[in-house]
Amino acid sequence: MSLVSEEFPEEVPPRAEEITIPADVTPERVPTHIVDYSEAEQSDEQLHQEISQANVICIVYAVNNKHSIDKVTSRWIPLINERTDKDSRLPLILVGNKSDLVEYSSMETILPIMNQYTEIETCVECSAKNLKNISELFYYAQKAVLHPTGPLYCPEEKEMKPACIKALTRIFKISDQDNDGTLNDAELNFFQRICFNTPLAPQALEDVKNVVRKHISDGVADSGLTLKGFLFLHTLFIQRGRHETTWTVLRRFGYDDDLDLTPEYLFPLLKIPPDCTTELNHHAYLFLQSTFDKHDLDRDCALSPDELKDLFKVFPYIPWGPDVNNTVCTNERGWITYQGFLSQWTLTTYLDVQRCLEYLGYLGYSILTEQESQASAITVTRDKKIDLQKKQTQRNVFRCNVIGMKNCGKSGVLQALLGRNLMRQKKIRDDHKSYYAINTVYVYGQEKYLLLHDISESEFLTEAEIICDVVCLVYDVSNPKSFEYCARIFKQHFMDSRIPCLIVAAKSDLHEVKQDYSISPADFCRKHKMPPPQAFTCNTADAPSKDIFVKLTTMAMYPEDHYRDRLSRDTGNPDRIENLRKIWVFLKTAFHARLRCMCTCNRCTFCICQNFLNSDLLQSVKNKIFTAVINRLRARVAEWGAMLLADDEGSITHQVHAVSSVEDSIFMESSHGPLFLEARHVTQADLKSSTFWLRASFGATVFAVLGFAMYRALLKQR
Repeated sequence: MSLVSEEFPEEVPPRAEEITIPADVTPERVPTHIVDYSEAEQSDEQLHQEISQANVICIVYAVNNKHSIDKVTSRWIPLINERTDKDSRLPLILVGNKSDLVEYSSMETILPIMNQYTEIETCVECSAKNLKNISELFYYAQKAVLHPTGPLYCPEEKEMKPACIKALTRIFKISDQDNDGTLNDAELNFFQRICFNTPLAPQALEDVKNVVRKHISDGVADSGLTLKGFLFLHTLFIQRGRHETTWTVLRRFGYDDDLDLTPEYLFPLLKIPPDCTTELNHHAYLFLQSTFDKHDLDRDCALSPDELKDLFKVFPYIPWGPDVNNTVCTNERGWITYQGFLSQWTLTTYLDVQRCLEYLGYLGYSILTEQESQASAITVTRDKKIDLQKKQTQRNVFRCNVIGMKNCGKSGVLQALLGRNLMRQKKIRDDHKSYYAINTVYVYGQEKYLLLHDISESEFLTEAEIICDVVCLVYDVSNPKSFEYCARIFKQHFMDSRIPCLIVAAKSDLHEVKQDYSISPADFCRKHKMPPPQAFTCNTADAPSKDIFVKLTTMAMYPEDHYRDRLSRDTGNPDRIENLRKIWVFLKTAFHARLRCMCTCNRCTFCICQNFLNSDLLQSVKNKIFTAVINRLRARVAEWGAMLLADDEGSITHQVHAVSSVEDSIFMESSHGPLFLEARHVTQADLKSSTFWLRASFGATVFAVLGFAMYRALLKQR
């Protein structure tokens, strides 16, 4: 009542009504509900109900009443602890009221009680009559909830608890952006800014280091704050009652009151519509590049087991197993390379984006990049149906399901994508094998990721095993029963779909046998309008050829072109048509967006050229040229007829000349019907007219070429 009215009431009731302190009048900007309890008016059941709803409890005693002090330990604390779980005890504040009635402090009596019960946050002596420490009392009550001491510090041992040390160690490693074991001035300033929204002045930084140097010898090294120094500072904050400083840091890095990373931090909301995929964007790849460089201490562009272990120290567990080394590219020693590192992150994002968000949260992505959450690192691609409609895709990751009988060479295809020949594949342990492989492939100068998934042999594929961008059907050329499985799976699931398929003849270095199927693989491909079987072997001295992977990625990028080829393919010369298709895809990729006017303005260069070509003037010129050419033909035929009439018997020379004239003649049809040849002499006027229109046609052609050149030049400027 003194807090609200700011004066001591003349008549004090046994129990005050519930009071709500608005958020805007409290330092922490949190609304506070104060509930009074009177033993004279309320029952134990009512007290138990209030305790279950409380966040903090203030036990009030009279400093001038020893019985009141003894009751703190004999009744109140045991009663509260009976109703709360041992691992989540409510914070308690001891309040010594009526301090205006005595000239001594009760702290000597209270301190043993505080040492006995760790749930007691603090003790405050106050006077409701003199308004002494009344507002401070409720400030400490708020602070006990928002910044509790219990999870951070052990008063008996006078040191931070292991969970707090573990959390602060992770924060130190994330903030140590150059991974040299110390926080230099730039890193300390960045840490200060992201946690407290204000940098430290150079003198303030030096003062902090001097405090650390004064208490521990190895707290500062090379003008940087070490991990020991960082932990000492936070211990000092807690011991001096500045818990809020440590809690501000912990909550900025995603920790809750139990010092666990919150689900909201690890798994931010990310909506993914159906038929859409998830990829890392450019900013995410830059962050991962800096993370790789930070831990690649020997600068060999690969992470050794120790370097990888150091990277995962900010994780609560090791996220990658030994199969990762057979999923992505490694060097000769089996260490994950820079490209393999990015590929594994790309794979995780594509297959399990929630796990990718979790991993980025452990690395502190949103903090170091100053983004709202890890969701800003993810690009959700548009619906695949839109890609098919627009006949172009914005995706950078394409999934290929590799299907075939057991031992047909599927694993060899997966490992060949990583550049491993048969000799290197034999060194892979069975328990380290992977059903995935991912690597970059260049298609027309564009870097794309191809993800291969080995589908286990089964009679029928599940719906999840069918979903992909392209299918690779693998059969063993040395096994006569191998191709039948590929043909059956194709007919069951892919014959009527728009998913492009490629048949690969694996182990082509072995003797090829006839397949036990009604038609040969080549005839099967021609029948179903597919590319011919691609010979493949990984039994090579160097890395296997990547031609089939380029072909698979191209088919995944342009599935509509493949589908159109299946509908109407010239089966007479498949190789020639395939080459023409490649040229068509390349030309479309390079010029498709440039040779099409996206407007209807009738003012751009393209529209002007189109309107000119369709204009009445040009049509009139075309008709005049057509008429002139026909007149010339008629004149030639008339001259030939006149010579025949002049000399019926004619010489052989005349006959040869006549035959030449006939060979030079062209019989055409006009828009009004057949042209009847009639004999007449060519006049001078006809010749002049023909010459004029030929010149006009030449001029129109030059004008059209210049106009198109201007259009291309203006389009490049756009």
